[in-house]
Amino acid sequence: MKDNKTETRLDELDLRILEQMQADSSLTNQDLAQRVHASAPTCLRRVRRLIDEGVIEKQVAIVNPEKVASGLTAIIEITLDVQTAEHLDAFEAHISHASAILQCYRVSPGPDFIVVAQVADMPAYHAMAHTMFTSQANVRNVRTFFSIHRSKFETRLVLPNPRADQD
Repeated sequence: MKDNKTETRLDELDLRILEQMQADSSLTNQDLAQRVHASAPTCLRRVRRLIDEGVIEKQVAIVNPEKVASGLTAIIEITLDVQTAEHLDAFEAHISHASAILQCYRVSPGPDFIVVAQVADMPAYHAMAHTMFTSQANVRNVRTFFSIHRSKFETRLVLPNPRADQD
């Protein structure tokens, strides 16, 4: 697999494939090829290359939280006492294995991290926060916001327009 920081050259066909797969990754190769106006073998080779190069990280089902017992969504600001690269990396490694943590972003300015977590209820949040944050010696401040309504949730990235590069 290619290094995540290495940029992959994407042509117009790659971008059409990615656009379709972001909308519905369950398409058969034949259906995908038809939608992007390519042959099925070409489409299959391109998708495999995009996976091998790490452009496509994984294909998942997005579960509607209103259809399952979703609990609480917590948006958490975390500030560390020491912000060296080693301490930031150590914190990320610590929380990366927590199943309740859905997303983690290093941010600037302000707190060091913004974390999105999904927990069953308030006692589950307190247990997770104690284990993941407050018991850690380097965590200075934790500030949590609880979602009362999700207005938008999108996983699709805006892809570059290949025609804009040609102008």
